[in-house]
Amino acid sequence: MTTESRASTSSSTLMSETGSSADMSSAKKRPTVCVFCGASPGTSPAHMAAARSLAHVLHDQGINLVYGGGTVGIMGELAKTLVSLSGPEAVRGVIPKALVRFERNYKEGGDLQKTIDEEVYGRTTIVEDMHSRKQMMATEVVQGGEGGGFVALTGGYGTLEELMEVVTWNQLGIHGKGIVVFNVQGYWDGLMQWVRTAVSNGFIAESNAGILVEAKTAEDVVRQLRDYKVAEGRFKLDWGEK
Repeated sequence: MTTESRASTSSSTLMSETGSSADMSSAKKRPTVCVFCGASPGTSPAHMAAARSLAHVLHDQGINLVYGGGTVGIMGELAKTLVSLSGPEAVRGVIPKALVRFERNYKEGGDLQKTIDEEVYGRTTIVEDMHSRKQMMATEVVQGGEGGGFVALTGGYGTLEELMEVVTWNQLGIHGKGIVVFNVQGYWDGLMQWVRTAVSNGFIAESNAGILVEAKTAEDVVRQLRDYKVAEGRFKLDWGEK
């Protein structure tokens, strides 16, 4: 387990990881999927089952995982399932120092580096804050191979916030990776309806409606990422401009 000082969250920092040299070598790298999801198991067993199903498909397709570093709920289920199949090197958790106290095996005054078992949950990096966590996870995705992207499994406020930030970054041209909601038992129906409502009311361009796509099975998640088409309405902005 490693500890990192705060990383810059600027758009130019993220874009520096998506330059031509990264693009030229991405085909040779394993793709990385960043999964946003809850630290609760939810009230239906379908949500934990979906996490396990997604882990199996990621393993079958040779895809790495980066996630929020939790050991409980859907987060923990996803990570430990993939580690059991692909090994610790296939998973990287990124967790802010303040949140480690909510994890399994946490002991007040103990060594934070020993709280999360990397043989069970994968390589873990402790960062100073939430912004550093999100920037580091996004960098893992953009530095990975083709077919990577961002996925939202079931979760609460934090999951939705993280999801909508990478959607906004896509719209602004900061990245061009696929973004998929894994819609388990209709959990994200309201969000998908909101997108349609925002389009019909003129707050999201119709040409940007496809930035966020839906999948209802783990296999479909990977297919949607692989076949993802960058929306025509994205802003063509230069985030690396000095």
